[in-house]
Amino acid sequence: MKIALSTDERTHLVDVILEELDRRGHEVIYFGPEPGGAAVDWPDVTLDAVERVVLEEADEAIVMCWTGTGCTIAANKVPGVRAALCHDAETAEGARVWNHANVLALSLRATPEPVAKEILDRWFETPFSDDDWNRRQIARIEEIERGRGAS
Repeated sequence: MKIALSTDERTHLVDVILEELDRRGHEVIYFGPEPGGAAVDWPDVTLDAVERVVLEEADEAIVMCWTGTGCTIAANKVPGVRAALCHDAETAEGARVWNHANVLALSLRATPEPVAKEILDRWFETPFSDDDWNRRQIARIEEIERGRGAS
């Protein structure tokens, strides 16, 4: 699978995620500072990563910033992106099943290395649900994206 990954700061967690993705056989398109490099603007690198998903140049994306909130907000401004900020494996599973999330957002500050690996395990092993109820929810989100928010 091809994964677009973005971060505004190069921290130990970023290196762990990159190593895990490589170990799992994923190809990574990286947006962010190199080791020892200066921080970059999180809206810009987030947009770079999620656009790859929308343009079908990447299958999914992982976006990171200090709290994870900013990159989640920026990602979800892009039609076709369903980004979920996950702090544990259960949330990652729910985001995949119920929300068909195609972008995983992580906090550089609050995500311990063992938890990050658990989140990745659950994220990659959990398929989108295919039942009628969940498909209706995703169809409704797509309507909202097209500007038909009010029912």
